Amino acid sequence: MKNILYILLVLTSLGFSQNKQLFEKANTLYNNEQYNEAILVYDQILSTEQHSADLYFNKGNAHYKLNQIAESVYSYEKALQLEPSNEDVLTNLAFANNMKIDKIDVIPTTGFSKLFSAFVNMISFDTWAVCAVVFILLFVGCFVLYSTSKYASKKRVYFVVAIAGLLLSILSVSFAYKQESNVKTTKYAIVFAKESSVKSEPKLNSEEAFVLHEGTKVKVIETFDNWVKIKLKNGSVGWITKTAIKNL
Repeated sequence: MKNILYILLVLTSLGFSQNKQLFEKANTLYNNEQYNEAILVYDQILSTEQHSADLYFNKGNAHYKLNQIAESVYSYEKALQLEPSNEDVLTNLAFANNMKIDKIDVIPTTGFSKLFSAFVNMISFDTWAVCAVVFILLFVGCFVLYSTSKYASKKRVYFVVAIAGLLLSILSVSFAYKQESNVKTTKYAIVFAKESSVKSEPKLNSEEAFVLHEGTKVKVIETFDNWVKIKLKNGSVGWITKTAIKNL
């Protein structure tokens, strides 16, 4: 059993080492303005299921340099799924979005709802999980000190901090669950077709609702055969062919 674990650790270590070398190779190709070659190497790393925000960010930059709108937006959006508050990704995504043909207004959300959503998505799911662990350790530590302290004044302080740590831990778990739930239940996609007709029904001969172009982000509502029901940020709804979009 120990030998098997050792072999697995060695193989994992070799895999990370190889991907690190590939990442550096791809970055060198990018710096030398060999963008297509860099993308091929980034994709080679992604094929090993080793994903990171930096990897998608750099891949998005390479696509952006080639004026590949849909691919760059898709890569930046994938990076944001891993690091929602990454300023570099947000900035470059804004540049990529400016290249799109479709300019879709966002339906404004209520003040509290907007603030709550922004706060929950301020940090990643993993970071909220780490916060929960830190706060629960704070609760345990202060509760032990509260139980062992002989001084009433210190006991009160330890008790208050322990309760605060417990409440913050519960909130962190709730925010992590909320964020993970949003990611799992809310599906988005990027339009990859240069131009695609969105229908009012999942039929080729149905009435055209509107037209979308590459790079536009859509919310996936449901699927039917080779069609996907989508919703835009302005509330518009319609059916688009599966081949026209790529799920995030």
